[in-house]
Amino acid sequence: MTTTTYPDQIDALDLTTEFTRFVGERLWLDFINSDQSVRDSVNHPDALDAFESYVGWLRAARVLDDERATAMLRRAQQQPTAASAALHEARRLRNVLRGLAEHSGIPGGRAEEAAISEINRILGRSAGSRRVESRSDGGFVRSFVTVGDVFAGLLVPVIESAADALVQEELPRVHRCANPRCSRVFFDASRNGKRRWCDMASCGNRAKAARHRQKIKVHTAG
Repeated sequence: MTTTTYPDQIDALDLTTEFTRFVGERLWLDFINSDQSVRDSVNHPDALDAFESYVGWLRAARVLDDERATAMLRRAQQQPTAASAALHEARRLRNVLRGLAEHSGIPGGRAEEAAISEINRILGRSAGSRRVESRSDGGFVRSFVTVGDVFAGLLVPVIESAADALVQEELPRVHRCANPRCSRVFFDASRNGKRRWCDMASCGNRAKAARHRQKIKVHTAG
């Protein structure tokens, strides 16, 4: 039997640059973008590949502070079966939310129904209280302090973000990156609603460079 060993401290986690590149504009969309399928390098694994990387992503997204992240790793060491189940549930939720994001222009469709069902199912298992707490950088964060199943509470901030999108009718502004090789999704907060790229520093500039090369090619051929 193989025993999983989790880091004792959050500093032991490999919080890569890719973990900290949040371009979705909404927590639930960045959660979707943590999938390996959106990555362009084997050096940036799926954030839900293991429980410790899941906790690392939550910490990078400021869902967990260092103290709570470290506590979750210790709890996972004590309850590996529960941690594994929590990771499986996170992957399932992410798949459901991707369906919602990519079918955002179809109100009342199967993707929306599946998302609502999954959101309510997990919220039904999550008991606790919400707090506003100060961060070390002087800012503030809204947190959910779980009572009972601490693992179930990890997803509550992500779920609430998705629920807000439904309630506030934001789905028409949720788009997939125009780069066919990228599967990131994002909330278009631009005034004209015509944002095409998940990130200008990556996909946007690559598209611009590709267009430039094509122009040179056409000009040379002519």
